[in-house]
Amino acid sequence: MNRSHFPLLPSPAPDGPLLRPWRRGDAPAVLEAFATPEMARQADQPVDSLDAAARWTGRRTAEWEAGSAYALAVVDGTTGTAVGNVAVGAVNRVHGLGWVSYWTTPAAQGKGVATYACRAVARWAFDDLGLFRLELGHRTNNRTSCRVAEAAGFTVEGLQRQRLEYDGVRHDVELHARLATDPDPGLGLAPG
Repeated sequence: MNRSHFPLLPSPAPDGPLLRPWRRGDAPAVLEAFATPEMARQADQPVDSLDAAARWTGRRTAEWEAGSAYALAVVDGTTGTAVGNVAVGAVNRVHGLGWVSYWTTPAAQGKGVATYACRAVARWAFDDLGLFRLELGHRTNNRTSCRVAEAAGFTVEGLQRQRLEYDGVRHDVELHARLATDPDPGLGLAPG
């Protein structure tokens, strides 16, 4: 799928968030987002300089072009500044599967931005990518991420015991999934 043909999905509110492919010029926002310890450990490689942040956006572009993952910047509809990320990765076209991940900057949290982004990327993945099943997971101690997943129409399916390790501590992960045939919760903003 050509990045230049990504449809800008309608915002749920005037001047609300929009989704678009990441750009090299988003590096300052990426660097700021990964500045916290919680976010730093979510990165596939350290994001500790503008060059590293630009490489992060470059890897998202390369994954898109390879058809293996589709990461989108969640941008403020007024300023155009990236305030989050939503992605469909681990794409398996044989089985019509994808893995959804998301994050928002502290300034965007609690405003429904992540929920909107998950709803929008799911609709896009079903309608445009032709996927049938989307999965996501979160640490069981991350209730905010769970609320986002549920508000975006993802149903809890199970527990992956001690799946992740951070700072020497193992964490259980709750698995959620949404099927193309599940009810669509719409694109409105919802807390989360």
